[in-house]
Amino acid sequence: MTLEDRKQKEIEHSDRRRSIVKGYEYQTDTAEDQREETFVEGSEEYAKHFSNMKFYSITQSSFAHRDALLYRNIAGAVALDYCCGNGEVALEMAKRGAKKVYGIDISEVAIKNAQELAKVQGVAEICDFRVMDAEHTEFPDDTFDVIHEYGALHHLELKAAFSELSRILKPDGKLVCTEAMRHNPLIHWYRNRTPHLRTKWEVEHILGIPEVNSGGTYFSVLNTRMFHLAALATVPFRKASFFRPLLAALEAVDSLILSIPYLNRLAWVAVVEYRKPKKAAK
Repeated sequence: MTLEDRKQKEIEHSDRRRSIVKGYEYQTDTAEDQREETFVEGSEEYAKHFSNMKFYSITQSSFAHRDALLYRNIAGAVALDYCCGNGEVALEMAKRGAKKVYGIDISEVAIKNAQELAKVQGVAEICDFRVMDAEHTEFPDDTFDVIHEYGALHHLELKAAFSELSRILKPDGKLVCTEAMRHNPLIHWYRNRTPHLRTKWEVEHILGIPEVNSGGTYFSVLNTRMFHLAALATVPFRKASFFRPLLAALEAVDSLILSIPYLNRLAWVAVVEYRKPKKAAK
């Protein structure tokens, strides 16, 4: 099947990025003693195409919340890393006891990277990575206990993605999503000023609260928590000795202001858990 032009552009964009960084991209702009340099090929290309990695220095709290949702009761589960990229979360689900973990991505380069990482980390027999269209997967109904999604929904046609995720999730399963939000005008200005970092479709389809809540058409239960507003001010200091205490202080500020309705829309990231998929009539 020939993919439409939108998906072809996504393939080209993802293939380029996965050829530059072959794993653990969100760790590539941390302190020098933590940087995963072995996964980066081409410092000039990295500087151009991954200049936004500095912002991920502050994402510990959203990742911790995601992980608490994702890895709870993971032992023995059949799991999916949806639009898996280089497959890091799939590997972690396998290491934490999932019985079988699948990873799908539209990028062949990403899937090859994920397969190599699985071998290195000793979980290749548990993990099955495949090139696949996320809007039309090849999995049977009710396949997965747990599905993880990170930063992919705004690359997809949202209704098609939610419909497919609801179809392949077991009735008692959970879908854990992490997505950037569009409501903060300063953050969205930055996106528009850096078009080389993302596709045109991606910029135009960053999710907002209405889109997050539209998942209620396909799932009966959804729980949303917002992250990262004041904490963004710490990014310039991410390699300074006082970074961690400064980040902790501003995360405390965020925990207060992002609990306020409507003000919380200015957050950078939302972590959403969807449960109880509504199955389409056969």
